[in-house]
Amino acid sequence: MSGEVLLEADRVSLSFGGLRAVDEVSLALERGMLHAVIGTNGAGKSTLINLLSGELRASAGRVSLRGQDVTAWSQPRRARAGLGRSYQRNTIFPEFTVFENCRLSAQARRPRPWDWLTPAASCPFAGGAATRAIGMAGLDEVAGRPAGTLSHGQKRQLEIAMCLATDPQVLLLDEPLAGMGAEETERMLTLLRELVPGHAIMLVEHDMDAVFRVADRITVMVNGRVIASDAPDAVRANPEVQLAYLGHE
Repeated sequence: MSGEVLLEADRVSLSFGGLRAVDEVSLALERGMLHAVIGTNGAGKSTLINLLSGELRASAGRVSLRGQDVTAWSQPRRARAGLGRSYQRNTIFPEFTVFENCRLSAQARRPRPWDWLTPAASCPFAGGAATRAIGMAGLDEVAGRPAGTLSHGQKRQLEIAMCLATDPQVLLLDEPLAGMGAEETERMLTLLRELVPGHAIMLVEHDMDAVFRVADRITVMVNGRVIASDAPDAVRANPEVQLAYLGHE
């Protein structure tokens, strides 16, 4: 590794009853790199994201964010420290505009409970953060539209914009390409490439063509364990990956 490590998992594990959903997984997310995590359904990919984001607590192992042990931190605390994530399903407020969705996200990063006399809509910090995030996500032309009227691809872009409004250093993206057509996929891949230089990005995705096009490093999970983690060409040529994931030797 040559870049700045922003998020690191050291042998993290989580069990649900007798099921070892994540089994001693270690990985490091570096600024300026897109790290994809792939695997069949049930491999533990989304559970790993939940562990890294703080939505679930690891039963063993350690999670570090920007060099600090955050294993015991809650999800909101990790988010305020610079970790953003998206979900498989849309988590937008459909009746609010694109701008309002992003402004609410920005306010969550820097709440002001003591300033109850100032209308939230007039907060310059939140408004500025929302405007910047919308621009980064390529949604300027629809900033004033209700989020529920956007196309599926635009809604996925909005979810990333809502993450960006919190000024994250790390982005954990759970299947952002799900349900997209070819044109929407290309827009999303372009957005991801533009975000890479300033962030550490972890991408969980089933679209293998897209993964191998955009990822700098790929980690392959099977039954909660990592079986390979390397550059895309090396992962594609790995016999164990071909057998377990791609279905041939």
